[in-house]
Amino acid sequence: MVVEILSAIAVAGGAWLATSLRVVKQYERGLVFRFGRVRPAIRQPGLALLVPIADRLQKVNMQIVTMPIPAQDGITRDNVTVRVDAVVYFKVIDPVLAAVNVQDYRSAVGQVAQTSLRSIIGKSDLDDLLSNRERLNEGLELMIDSPALDWGIHIDRVEIKDVALPESMKRSMSRQAEAERERRARVISADGELQASHKLSQAAATMADTPAALQLRLLETVVQVSAEKNSTLVLPFPVELLRFLDANTPRRETPSEEPEVSEGNGQVAPAPREPGDVGQVS
Repeated sequence: MVVEILSAIAVAGGAWLATSLRVVKQYERGLVFRFGRVRPAIRQPGLALLVPIADRLQKVNMQIVTMPIPAQDGITRDNVTVRVDAVVYFKVIDPVLAAVNVQDYRSAVGQVAQTSLRSIIGKSDLDDLLSNRERLNEGLELMIDSPALDWGIHIDRVEIKDVALPESMKRSMSRQAEAERERRARVISADGELQASHKLSQAAATMADTPAALQLRLLETVVQVSAEKNSTLVLPFPVELLRFLDANTPRRETPSEEPEVSEGNGQVAPAPREPGDVGQVS
């Protein structure tokens, strides 16, 4: 009889332990609801002892949750239609608020993230979406984090993943980039020509002061041309040498014609002929 009583007590104790013991994992926190009211003490990882029938344990995940935000269509401030998607990283910092103040904190964070992303698109220019994403990520994080604090949620990070543009806008941007690169190439080429002209001017001034430098340059050009083993050698002729020859060449004086002499009867006599001139035979 005593053995049966002890066996019944052991079975009842085992059933009581089975219904009152719970295991809380390392990344979780346990909330105990006793007759529907949450207990202030949060159960840490390990074994949690509950009162059968009266207590109910709810586990809250404390890990960082990665939630993709579906792509949102919007119009930027400069009237460009874009499609933007993002991702938000958040975690629970207060299990009591996350379990009591909001029904489904994951869904709530997702809806706030979508509306905040639409708002950011409408307040930003296209250039900001493409090149200034760090500032937009910070603004988007603040917009999501403001209501999430009342839910015991901390927004760890928000990132804009992709910005989809219309095909016409892509072609316009490619033409703009091509024109910009062509402008840079022309500016660089013009700058190089300007610097080269300054250097050539200095070289010309130096050669004008030292005529032998021009001859040395001429000989160097001949060596460079002859190194290519061509059958024809083009030798440049210095302009200064032409000017020297022109200045030192005696000019041929042409005889000036004598004026016709007027006779007394009003007729003009022809000018006397020079010896050797051939006259006409009548």
